[in-house]
Amino acid sequence: MSFQKNQTHVVNRNERFENIANELKPTFYRKNVPAKKVIEVVENKEKIHGWEVKPLQSADQLPDQVLGKGDQVILDFGDHQVGYLSLNIQPVGSPPDAPLHLRLTFGEMPVEMAETFSNYDGWISSSWLQEETMHVDVLPNHLTLPRRYSFRYLKIEVLDTSQKYKVSFDDVSIESVTSADVDNVETFENPDEELVEIDRVSIKTLQDCMQDVFEDGPKRDRRLWLGDLRLQAIANYATFQNNDLVKRNLYQFAAVPNQNGQVSANLFVEPNLIPDDTFLFDYSLFFTTTLYDYYQATKDEVTLRDLWSAAYRQVEIALERMDDKGIVEDDDSWWSFIDWHPELNKQGSSQAILIYTLRRTIQLAEVLGENKQKETMIAKLKKAEEAVKKYLWKEDKRFFVSGEKEQVSWATQVWMVLAEVLDQDQNQMLLKRLLKEQPEIEMNTPYMHHHLVEALFHVGLEQEAIEWMKMYWGGMLRDGADTFWELYNPKDKEFSPYGNHLINSYCHAWSCTPTYLLRTYL
Repeated sequence: MSFQKNQTHVVNRNERFENIANELKPTFYRKNVPAKKVIEVVENKEKIHGWEVKPLQSADQLPDQVLGKGDQVILDFGDHQVGYLSLNIQPVGSPPDAPLHLRLTFGEMPVEMAETFSNYDGWISSSWLQEETMHVDVLPNHLTLPRRYSFRYLKIEVLDTSQKYKVSFDDVSIESVTSADVDNVETFENPDEELVEIDRVSIKTLQDCMQDVFEDGPKRDRRLWLGDLRLQAIANYATFQNNDLVKRNLYQFAAVPNQNGQVSANLFVEPNLIPDDTFLFDYSLFFTTTLYDYYQATKDEVTLRDLWSAAYRQVEIALERMDDKGIVEDDDSWWSFIDWHPELNKQGSSQAILIYTLRRTIQLAEVLGENKQKETMIAKLKKAEEAVKKYLWKEDKRFFVSGEKEQVSWATQVWMVLAEVLDQDQNQMLLKRLLKEQPEIEMNTPYMHHHLVEALFHVGLEQEAIEWMKMYWGGMLRDGADTFWELYNPKDKEFSPYGNHLINSYCHAWSCTPTYLLRTYL
Protein backbone atom coordinates (compact mmCIF):
# COMPACT_ATOMS: atom_id res chain seq x y z
CA MET A 1 0.00 0.00 0.00
CA SER A 2 1.25 3.49 -0.84
CA PHE A 3 0.25 6.99 0.15
CA GLN A 4 -0.65 9.75 -2.26
CA LYS A 5 1.91 12.56 -2.29
CA ASN A 6 1.14 15.51 -4.54
CA GLN A 7 4.24 17.69 -4.62
CA THR A 8 2.60 20.15 -7.05
CA HIS A 9 -0.46 20.60 -4.84
CA VAL A 10 -1.41 24.31 -4.51
CA VAL A 11 -4.24 25.53 -2.25
CA ASN A 12 -6.58 28.22 -3.56
CA ARG A 13 -7.89 29.53 -0.25
CA ASN A 14 -11.31 31.22 -0.06
CA GLU A 15 -11.20 33.37 3.08
CA ARG A 16 -14.92 34.21 3.01
CA PHE A 17 -15.85 30.53 3.04
CA GLU A 18 -13.31 29.88 5.79
CA ASN A 19 -14.75 32.71 7.89
CA ILE A 20 -18.29 31.34 7.48
CA ALA A 21 -17.04 27.91 8.60
CA ASN A 22 -15.32 29.45 11.63
CA GLU A 23 -18.53 31.22 12.65
CA LEU A 24 -20.27 27.82 12.67
CA LYS A 25 -17.90 26.33 15.24
CA PRO A 26 -20.05 23.99 17.35
CA THR A 27 -21.00 24.02 21.02
CA PHE A 28 -19.52 21.17 23.04
CA TYR A 29 -21.46 19.05 25.50
CA ARG A 30 -19.37 17.77 28.40
CA LYS A 31 -20.04 15.10 31.01
CA ASN A 32 -17.93 13.60 33.78
CA VAL A 33 -17.88 9.80 33.55
CA PRO A 34 -16.15 7.79 36.32
CA ALA A 35 -14.56 4.36 35.82
CA LYS A 36 -17.07 1.63 36.62
CA LYS A 37 -15.17 -1.62 37.23
CA VAL A 38 -11.77 -3.16 37.82
CA ILE A 39 -11.39 -5.99 35.29
CA GLU A 40 -8.99 -8.53 33.91
CA VAL A 41 -8.58 -9.51 30.25
CA VAL A 42 -8.27 -13.24 29.73
CA GLU A 43 -7.58 -15.41 26.71
CA ASN A 44 -10.62 -16.93 24.99
CA LYS A 45 -10.22 -18.22 21.44
CA GLU A 46 -14.00 -18.10 20.97
CA LYS A 47 -14.05 -14.28 21.33
CA ILE A 48 -13.03 -11.73 18.71
CA HIS A 49 -9.23 -11.27 18.66
CA GLY A 50 -9.00 -14.07 21.24
CA TRP A 51 -9.66 -12.04 24.40
CA GLU A 52 -12.54 -11.35 26.77
CA VAL A 53 -13.18 -9.18 29.84
CA LYS A 54 -13.83 -10.59 33.31
CA PRO A 55 -15.05 -8.17 36.03
CA LEU A 56 -13.14 -8.29 39.34
CA GLN A 57 -14.63 -5.55 41.53
CA SER A 58 -16.23 -2.12 41.51
CA ALA A 59 -13.96 0.81 40.69
CA ASP A 60 -15.03 2.26 44.07
CA GLN A 61 -12.63 -0.25 45.63
CA LEU A 62 -9.68 0.93 43.51
CA PRO A 63 -8.14 3.10 46.31
CA ASP A 64 -7.67 -0.09 48.37
CA GLN A 65 -5.26 -1.49 45.75
CA VAL A 66 -1.62 -0.59 46.41
CA LEU A 67 0.64 -0.86 43.36
CA GLY A 68 4.43 -1.05 43.22
CA LYS A 69 6.95 -1.60 40.46
CA GLY A 70 5.61 -4.01 37.83
CA ASP A 71 2.00 -3.91 39.05
CA GLN A 72 -0.97 -2.95 36.90
CA VAL A 73 -4.72 -2.48 37.01
CA ILE A 74 -7.28 -2.37 34.18
CA LEU A 75 -10.42 -0.24 34.41
CA ASP A 76 -13.68 -0.48 32.47
CA PHE A 77 -15.71 2.72 31.94
CA GLY A 78 -18.79 0.70 30.98
CA ASP A 79 -19.19 2.19 27.51
CA HIS A 80 -17.13 3.85 24.79
CA GLN A 81 -15.90 7.33 25.77
CA VAL A 82 -14.19 10.23 24.00
CA GLY A 83 -12.58 12.91 26.12
CA TYR A 84 -9.97 13.87 28.69
CA LEU A 85 -8.73 11.61 31.49
CA SER A 86 -8.00 12.68 35.04
CA LEU A 87 -7.04 10.67 38.14
CA ASN A 88 -5.74 11.13 41.67
CA ILE A 89 -2.45 9.47 42.69
CA GLN A 90 -1.64 8.90 46.35
CA PRO A 91 1.75 7.73 47.67
CA VAL A 92 1.63 4.84 50.14
CA GLY A 93 4.47 4.25 52.63
CA SER A 94 7.43 6.56 53.16
CA PRO A 95 7.63 10.00 51.56
CA PRO A 96 8.34 9.55 47.81
CA ASP A 97 12.09 9.80 47.20
CA ALA A 98 11.92 9.23 43.42
CA PRO A 99 9.48 10.06 40.61
CA LEU A 100 6.64 7.73 39.77
CA HIS A 101 7.19 6.19 36.32
CA LEU A 102 3.79 5.44 34.87
CA ARG A 103 2.29 4.04 31.67
CA LEU A 104 -1.36 4.55 30.69
CA THR A 105 -2.80 2.49 27.82
CA PHE A 106 -6.21 3.28 26.34
CA GLY A 107 -8.26 0.72 24.45
CA GLU A 108 -11.53 0.62 22.58
CA MET A 109 -11.36 -3.21 22.61
CA PRO A 110 -10.06 -5.83 25.09
CA VAL A 111 -7.26 -6.80 22.68
CA GLU A 112 -5.64 -3.39 23.24
CA MET A 113 -5.34 -4.21 26.95
CA ALA A 114 -3.92 -7.68 26.28
CA GLU A 115 -1.41 -7.34 23.44
CA THR A 116 1.66 -5.16 23.82
CA PHE A 117 1.89 -2.24 21.43
CA SER A 118 5.65 -2.79 21.06
CA ASN A 119 4.87 -5.79 18.82
CA TYR A 120 2.78 -3.72 16.40
CA ASP A 121 3.83 -4.40 12.80
CA GLY A 122 1.26 -2.55 10.66
CA TRP A 123 2.14 -0.19 7.81
CA ILE A 124 0.48 2.96 9.18
CA SER A 125 2.07 4.86 12.04
CA SER A 126 2.18 3.25 15.47
CA SER A 127 1.75 6.75 16.93
CA TRP A 128 -2.02 6.20 16.60
CA LEU A 129 -1.81 3.51 19.30
CA GLN A 130 -3.12 5.18 22.44
CA GLU A 131 -0.45 5.10 25.11
CA GLU A 132 1.20 7.59 27.46
CA THR A 133 4.41 7.01 29.43
CA MET A 134 5.24 9.70 31.96
CA HIS A 135 7.14 10.65 35.07
CA VAL A 136 5.20 12.16 37.98
CA ASP A 137 7.59 14.14 40.19
CA VAL A 138 5.17 15.47 42.80
CA LEU A 139 2.96 13.19 44.90
CA PRO A 140 0.14 13.22 45.81
CA ASN A 141 -1.04 14.50 42.44
CA HIS A 142 -4.26 15.17 40.55
CA LEU A 143 -3.19 14.24 37.03
CA THR A 144 -5.13 15.55 34.00
CA LEU A 145 -4.00 14.51 30.53
CA PRO A 146 -4.12 17.24 27.87
CA ARG A 147 -4.65 14.88 24.93
CA ARG A 148 -8.12 13.66 23.98
CA TYR A 149 -8.56 9.88 23.98
CA SER A 150 -11.10 7.42 22.59
CA PHE A 151 -11.54 4.32 24.74
CA ARG A 152 -13.58 2.12 27.02
CA TYR A 153 -10.70 0.42 28.83
CA LEU A 154 -7.74 1.96 30.66
CA LYS A 155 -4.64 0.04 31.77
CA ILE A 156 -2.53 1.70 34.48
CA GLU A 157 0.98 0.24 34.80
CA VAL A 158 3.47 1.25 37.48
CA LEU A 159 6.83 0.98 35.72
CA ASP A 160 8.76 2.09 38.83
CA THR A 161 8.51 3.93 42.15
CA SER A 162 11.30 3.30 44.63
CA GLN A 163 11.92 0.84 47.43
CA LYS A 164 10.41 3.31 49.91
CA TYR A 165 6.90 3.84 48.55
CA LYS A 166 4.06 2.52 46.41
CA VAL A 167 0.96 4.25 45.03
CA SER A 168 -2.81 3.99 44.89
CA PHE A 169 -5.29 5.58 42.49
CA ASP A 170 -8.78 7.00 42.90
CA ASP A 171 -11.30 9.29 41.22
CA VAL A 172 -10.34 8.00 37.76
CA SER A 173 -12.74 9.69 35.36
CA ILE A 174 -13.11 11.13 31.89
CA GLU A 175 -14.64 14.44 30.83
CA SER A 176 -16.45 13.19 27.73
CA VAL A 177 -16.90 15.68 24.88
CA THR A 178 -19.16 15.80 21.83
CA SER A 179 -20.91 18.41 19.70
CA ALA A 180 -23.99 16.15 19.50
CA ASP A 181 -27.02 17.18 21.58
CA VAL A 182 -28.49 13.85 22.70
CA ASP A 183 -31.70 15.59 23.80
CA ASN A 184 -32.51 16.24 20.14
CA VAL A 185 -32.84 12.55 19.29
CA GLU A 186 -36.32 11.04 19.17
CA THR A 187 -36.76 7.50 20.45
CA PHE A 188 -36.77 4.80 17.79
CA GLU A 189 -39.60 2.40 18.60
CA ASN A 190 -39.73 -1.08 17.11
CA PRO A 191 -40.90 -4.44 18.44
CA ASP A 192 -37.58 -5.97 17.33
CA GLU A 193 -35.21 -5.33 20.26
CA GLU A 194 -32.14 -6.09 18.17
CA LEU A 195 -33.00 -3.28 15.73
CA VAL A 196 -33.56 -0.91 18.66
CA GLU A 197 -30.11 -1.80 20.00
CA ILE A 198 -28.51 -1.39 16.55
CA ASP A 199 -30.10 2.07 16.37
CA ARG A 200 -28.83 3.00 19.85
CA VAL A 201 -25.25 1.94 19.13
CA SER A 202 -25.36 3.70 15.73
CA ILE A 203 -26.31 6.93 17.49
CA LYS A 204 -23.56 6.48 20.11
CA THR A 205 -21.06 5.93 17.27
CA LEU A 206 -22.13 9.15 15.54
CA GLN A 207 -22.17 11.04 18.85
CA ASP A 208 -18.57 10.12 19.65
CA CYS A 209 -17.43 11.11 16.13
CA MET A 210 -19.12 14.54 16.32
CA GLN A 211 -16.43 16.85 17.58
CA ASP A 212 -15.18 20.16 16.14
CA VAL A 213 -16.02 18.56 12.78
CA PHE A 214 -17.60 15.26 11.78
CA GLU A 215 -14.52 13.15 12.48
CA ASP A 216 -14.06 9.82 10.74
CA GLY A 217 -12.89 8.24 14.00
CA PRO A 218 -11.95 9.75 17.38
CA LYS A 219 -9.08 7.26 17.78
CA ARG A 220 -7.83 7.43 14.17
CA ASP A 221 -7.69 9.51 11.91
CA ARG A 222 -9.42 12.23 13.95
CA ARG A 223 -10.13 14.40 10.92
CA LEU A 224 -12.75 15.27 8.34
CA TRP A 225 -13.07 12.80 5.45
CA LEU A 226 -15.60 13.46 2.70
CA GLY A 227 -16.83 9.87 2.36
CA ASP A 228 -17.53 9.69 6.10
CA LEU A 229 -19.06 13.17 6.17
CA ARG A 230 -21.63 12.19 3.54
CA LEU A 231 -22.86 9.27 5.67
CA GLN A 232 -22.61 11.11 9.01
CA ALA A 233 -24.67 13.96 7.57
CA ILE A 234 -27.62 11.77 6.57
CA ALA A 235 -27.50 9.98 9.94
CA ASN A 236 -27.40 13.39 11.63
CA TYR A 237 -30.52 14.60 9.78
CA ALA A 238 -32.39 11.60 11.21
CA THR A 239 -31.09 12.06 14.77
CA PHE A 240 -29.16 15.01 16.25
CA GLN A 241 -30.08 17.51 13.52
CA ASN A 242 -26.90 19.53 14.06
CA ASN A 243 -27.21 20.78 10.49
CA ASP A 244 -24.89 23.72 11.06
CA LEU A 245 -22.04 21.25 11.57
CA VAL A 246 -22.70 19.80 8.11
CA LYS A 247 -22.80 23.33 6.71
CA ARG A 248 -19.53 24.18 8.48
CA ASN A 249 -17.81 21.12 7.00
CA LEU A 250 -19.07 21.82 3.47
CA TYR A 251 -17.73 25.38 3.64
CA GLN A 252 -14.41 24.04 4.98
CA PHE A 253 -13.97 21.75 1.96
CA ALA A 254 -15.00 24.51 -0.45
CA ALA A 255 -12.58 26.94 1.22
CA VAL A 256 -9.41 25.02 0.29
CA PRO A 257 -9.59 23.38 -3.17
CA ASN A 258 -6.44 22.79 -5.20
CA GLN A 259 -5.34 24.78 -8.23
CA ASN A 260 -7.80 22.82 -10.41
CA GLY A 261 -10.73 23.44 -8.13
CA GLN A 262 -10.81 19.87 -6.81
CA VAL A 263 -11.62 19.40 -3.13
CA SER A 264 -9.34 17.22 -1.06
CA ALA A 265 -10.44 13.83 0.23
CA ASN A 266 -9.88 15.00 3.81
CA LEU A 267 -9.04 18.05 5.92
CA PHE A 268 -6.99 18.80 9.01
CA VAL A 269 -8.54 21.58 11.12
CA GLU A 270 -5.72 22.40 13.55
CA PRO A 271 -3.78 24.62 13.96
CA ASN A 272 -5.79 25.96 11.02
CA LEU A 273 -7.63 24.58 8.02
CA ILE A 274 -5.22 22.40 5.99
CA PRO A 275 -6.34 20.20 3.07
CA ASP A 276 -4.56 16.88 2.68
CA ASP A 277 -2.79 16.26 -0.64
CA THR A 278 -4.95 13.15 -1.18
CA PHE A 279 -7.60 13.30 -3.91
CA LEU A 280 -10.11 10.53 -4.59
CA PHE A 281 -12.43 10.32 -7.60
CA ASP A 282 -15.45 9.17 -5.60
CA TYR A 283 -14.86 11.38 -2.55
CA SER A 284 -14.63 14.57 -4.61
CA LEU A 285 -17.99 13.72 -6.19
CA PHE A 286 -19.44 13.17 -2.73
CA PHE A 287 -18.92 16.86 -2.01
CA THR A 288 -21.65 17.46 -4.59
CA THR A 289 -23.97 14.75 -3.28
CA THR A 290 -23.46 15.88 0.34
CA LEU A 291 -24.47 19.40 -0.68
CA TYR A 292 -27.53 17.89 -2.41
CA ASP A 293 -28.48 15.96 0.75
CA TYR A 294 -27.92 19.08 2.87
CA TYR A 295 -30.23 21.11 0.65
CA GLN A 296 -32.90 18.40 0.74
CA ALA A 297 -32.74 18.41 4.56
CA THR A 298 -32.63 22.18 5.09
CA LYS A 299 -33.78 23.99 1.89
CA ASP A 300 -30.90 26.39 2.61
CA GLU A 301 -30.66 28.03 -0.80
CA VAL A 302 -28.11 30.63 0.36
CA THR A 303 -25.57 27.89 1.09
CA LEU A 304 -26.50 26.06 -2.10
CA ARG A 305 -25.82 29.17 -4.19
CA ASP A 306 -22.55 29.82 -2.36
CA LEU A 307 -21.21 26.31 -2.89
CA TRP A 308 -22.77 25.51 -6.28
CA SER A 309 -19.72 26.40 -8.35
CA ALA A 310 -17.48 24.18 -6.16
CA ALA A 311 -20.00 21.34 -6.40
CA TYR A 312 -20.34 21.69 -10.16
CA ARG A 313 -16.57 21.80 -10.55
CA GLN A 314 -16.18 18.37 -8.90
CA VAL A 315 -18.44 16.86 -11.58
CA GLU A 316 -16.56 18.63 -14.37
CA ILE A 317 -13.27 17.22 -13.10
CA ALA A 318 -14.74 13.70 -12.86
CA LEU A 319 -16.11 13.95 -16.41
CA GLU A 320 -12.58 14.62 -17.67
CA ARG A 321 -11.93 10.92 -16.98
CA MET A 322 -14.75 9.85 -19.29
CA ASP A 323 -13.40 8.38 -22.54
CA ASP A 324 -14.98 8.64 -26.00
CA LYS A 325 -17.20 5.65 -25.25
CA GLY A 326 -18.56 7.33 -22.13
CA ILE A 327 -16.73 5.12 -19.60
CA VAL A 328 -14.50 6.32 -16.75
CA GLU A 329 -10.92 5.47 -17.76
CA ASP A 330 -9.19 2.87 -15.61
CA ASP A 331 -5.41 3.25 -15.34
CA ASP A 332 -2.67 3.87 -12.79
CA SER A 333 -3.12 7.66 -12.78
CA TRP A 334 -6.22 7.84 -10.57
CA TRP A 335 -7.44 6.94 -7.10
CA SER A 336 -10.97 5.96 -6.11
CA PHE A 337 -11.75 4.51 -2.70
CA ILE A 338 -15.07 2.54 -2.92
CA ASP A 339 -14.02 -0.04 -0.28
CA TRP A 340 -11.00 -1.58 1.44
CA HIS A 341 -10.34 -4.59 -0.79
CA PRO A 342 -6.92 -5.27 -2.33
CA GLU A 343 -8.36 -6.91 -5.47
CA LEU A 344 -11.38 -4.68 -6.09
CA ASN A 345 -11.40 -3.03 -9.53
CA LYS A 346 -13.05 0.35 -9.09
CA GLN A 347 -13.98 1.39 -12.62
CA GLY A 348 -17.55 0.05 -12.58
CA SER A 349 -18.52 1.42 -9.18
CA SER A 350 -16.85 4.75 -9.97
CA GLN A 351 -18.87 4.97 -13.19
CA ALA A 352 -22.02 4.35 -11.16
CA ILE A 353 -21.07 7.01 -8.59
CA LEU A 354 -20.57 9.48 -11.43
CA ILE A 355 -24.08 8.69 -12.71
CA TYR A 356 -25.48 8.89 -9.17
CA THR A 357 -23.89 12.33 -8.78
CA LEU A 358 -25.00 13.57 -12.22
CA ARG A 359 -28.64 12.92 -11.30
CA ARG A 360 -28.31 15.06 -8.19
CA THR A 361 -26.34 17.76 -9.96
CA ILE A 362 -29.14 18.11 -12.51
CA GLN A 363 -31.67 18.55 -9.70
CA LEU A 364 -29.56 21.22 -8.01
CA ALA A 365 -29.11 23.06 -11.31
CA GLU A 366 -32.88 23.03 -11.71
CA VAL A 367 -33.38 24.54 -8.23
CA LEU A 368 -30.92 27.33 -9.06
CA GLY A 369 -32.22 27.94 -12.59
CA GLU A 370 -28.82 27.05 -14.07
CA ASN A 371 -30.34 25.83 -17.33
CA LYS A 372 -27.16 25.73 -19.41
CA GLN A 373 -25.32 23.62 -16.83
CA LYS A 374 -28.42 21.46 -16.40
CA GLU A 375 -28.54 20.68 -20.14
CA THR A 376 -24.82 19.90 -20.18
CA MET A 377 -25.24 17.43 -17.31
CA ILE A 378 -28.30 15.80 -18.90
CA ALA A 379 -26.27 15.09 -22.05
CA LYS A 380 -23.38 13.67 -20.01
CA LEU A 381 -25.75 11.52 -17.97
CA LYS A 382 -27.32 10.07 -21.11
CA LYS A 383 -23.90 9.21 -22.53
CA ALA A 384 -22.68 7.63 -19.27
CA GLU A 385 -25.83 5.52 -18.87
CA GLU A 386 -25.82 4.30 -22.46
CA ALA A 387 -22.14 3.37 -22.14
CA VAL A 388 -22.81 1.32 -19.00
CA LYS A 389 -25.53 -0.70 -20.70
CA LYS A 390 -23.41 -1.20 -23.82
CA TYR A 391 -19.99 -1.92 -22.34
CA LEU A 392 -20.34 -2.88 -18.65
CA TRP A 393 -23.50 -5.02 -18.63
CA LYS A 394 -22.73 -8.61 -19.59
CA GLU A 395 -25.79 -10.62 -20.55
CA ASP A 396 -24.01 -13.96 -20.13
CA LYS A 397 -22.95 -13.11 -16.57
CA ARG A 398 -26.18 -11.22 -15.73
CA PHE A 399 -23.97 -8.75 -13.84
CA PHE A 400 -22.16 -5.49 -14.45
CA VAL A 401 -18.40 -5.85 -14.86
CA SER A 402 -15.42 -3.63 -14.10
CA GLY A 403 -11.96 -3.25 -15.63
CA GLU A 404 -10.15 -5.07 -18.44
CA LYS A 405 -10.61 -8.44 -16.73
CA GLU A 406 -14.36 -7.84 -16.49
CA GLN A 407 -14.41 -8.34 -12.73
CA VAL A 408 -17.75 -9.00 -11.04
CA SER A 409 -17.89 -7.49 -7.55
CA TRP A 410 -20.51 -6.68 -4.94
CA ALA A 411 -19.53 -3.00 -5.04
CA THR A 412 -20.17 -2.60 -8.77
CA GLN A 413 -23.67 -4.15 -8.59
CA VAL A 414 -24.65 -2.17 -5.48
CA TRP A 415 -23.58 1.17 -6.91
CA MET A 416 -25.28 0.46 -10.25
CA VAL A 417 -28.53 -0.09 -8.34
CA LEU A 418 -28.10 3.14 -6.36
CA ALA A 419 -27.32 4.95 -9.62
CA GLU A 420 -30.63 3.64 -11.05
CA VAL A 421 -29.08 2.52 -14.32
CA LEU A 422 -31.77 -0.17 -14.62
CA ASP A 423 -35.45 0.14 -13.76
CA GLN A 424 -36.83 -0.84 -10.35
CA ASP A 425 -37.80 -4.42 -11.26
CA GLN A 426 -34.45 -5.08 -12.96
CA ASN A 427 -32.58 -3.63 -9.98
CA GLN A 428 -34.52 -5.87 -7.63
CA MET A 429 -33.69 -8.95 -9.71
CA LEU A 430 -30.02 -7.89 -9.85
CA LEU A 431 -29.80 -7.65 -6.05
CA LYS A 432 -31.58 -10.96 -5.55
CA ARG A 433 -29.06 -12.54 -7.93
CA LEU A 434 -26.22 -10.84 -6.04
CA LEU A 435 -27.39 -12.25 -2.69
CA LYS A 436 -27.79 -15.71 -4.19
CA GLU A 437 -24.56 -15.96 -6.20
CA GLN A 438 -22.32 -13.87 -3.89
CA PRO A 439 -19.29 -12.87 -6.06
CA GLU A 440 -15.83 -13.52 -4.64
CA ILE A 441 -14.89 -9.81 -4.56
CA GLU A 442 -16.85 -9.10 -1.41
CA MET A 443 -17.28 -6.11 0.94
CA ASN A 444 -14.98 -5.45 3.91
CA THR A 445 -16.29 -2.27 5.52
CA PRO A 446 -19.51 -1.01 7.10
CA TYR A 447 -19.16 1.78 4.52
CA MET A 448 -19.83 -0.63 1.65
CA HIS A 449 -22.32 -2.71 3.61
CA HIS A 450 -24.33 0.48 4.17
CA HIS A 451 -24.66 0.92 0.43
CA LEU A 452 -25.88 -2.65 -0.01
CA VAL A 453 -28.55 -2.26 2.68
CA GLU A 454 -29.63 1.11 1.28
CA ALA A 455 -29.86 -0.44 -2.20
CA LEU A 456 -32.01 -3.29 -0.82
CA PHE A 457 -34.37 -0.82 0.86
CA HIS A 458 -34.36 1.34 -2.29
CA VAL A 459 -35.74 -1.47 -4.47
CA GLY A 460 -38.29 -2.64 -1.92
CA LEU A 461 -36.41 -5.66 -0.52
CA GLU A 462 -37.13 -4.59 3.06
CA GLN A 463 -36.89 -8.00 4.70
CA GLU A 464 -33.55 -8.75 3.00
CA ALA A 465 -32.26 -5.34 4.11
CA ILE A 466 -33.24 -5.96 7.73
CA GLU A 467 -31.76 -9.46 7.72
CA TRP A 468 -28.47 -8.15 6.32
CA MET A 469 -28.35 -5.37 8.89
CA LYS A 470 -28.93 -7.86 11.71
CA MET A 471 -26.31 -10.22 10.29
CA TYR A 472 -23.67 -7.49 9.89
CA TRP A 473 -24.20 -4.78 12.51
CA GLY A 474 -25.87 -7.29 14.80
CA GLY A 475 -22.75 -9.43 14.33
CA MET A 476 -20.62 -6.59 15.64
CA LEU A 477 -22.90 -6.33 18.68
CA ARG A 478 -22.59 -10.06 19.31
CA ASP A 479 -18.81 -9.66 19.08
CA GLY A 480 -18.83 -7.00 21.79
CA ALA A 481 -19.24 -3.65 20.01
CA ASP A 482 -20.46 -0.71 22.06
CA THR A 483 -19.78 1.57 19.08
CA PHE A 484 -19.61 0.30 15.50
CA TRP A 485 -16.26 -0.38 13.89
CA GLU A 486 -14.25 0.81 10.92
CA LEU A 487 -13.80 -2.72 9.61
CA TYR A 488 -15.72 -5.94 10.04
CA ASN A 489 -15.58 -9.06 7.93
CA PRO A 490 -17.66 -11.81 9.59
CA LYS A 491 -15.61 -14.42 7.69
CA ASP A 492 -12.26 -12.95 8.78
CA LYS A 493 -12.58 -11.11 12.08
CA GLU A 494 -8.85 -10.37 12.22
CA PHE A 495 -9.04 -8.38 8.97
CA SER A 496 -7.14 -5.11 8.80
CA PRO A 497 -6.08 -3.33 5.61
CA TYR A 498 -3.28 -1.80 7.70
CA GLY A 499 -1.58 -5.10 8.51
CA ASN A 500 -2.56 -5.27 12.20
CA HIS A 501 -5.96 -5.08 13.91
CA LEU A 502 -4.55 -3.11 16.88
CA ILE A 503 -4.57 0.01 14.71
CA ASN A 504 -8.17 -0.45 13.52
CA SER A 505 -10.69 2.13 14.67
CA TYR A 506 -13.51 0.63 16.76
CA CYS A 507 -15.67 3.75 16.74
CA HIS A 508 -15.91 4.88 13.15
CA ALA A 509 -18.19 7.34 11.41
CA TRP A 510 -19.03 5.38 8.30
CA SER A 511 -20.56 2.59 10.39
CA CYS A 512 -23.18 4.84 12.06
CA THR A 513 -25.80 4.67 9.28
CA PRO A 514 -28.22 1.96 10.52
CA THR A 515 -29.96 4.73 12.49
CA TYR A 516 -30.54 6.58 9.20
CA LEU A 517 -31.66 3.42 7.38
CA LEU A 518 -34.04 2.33 10.14
CA ARG A 519 -35.58 5.76 10.67
CA THR A 520 -35.87 6.49 6.95
CA TYR A 521 -37.17 3.19 5.57
CA LEU A 522 -39.07 1.74 8.56
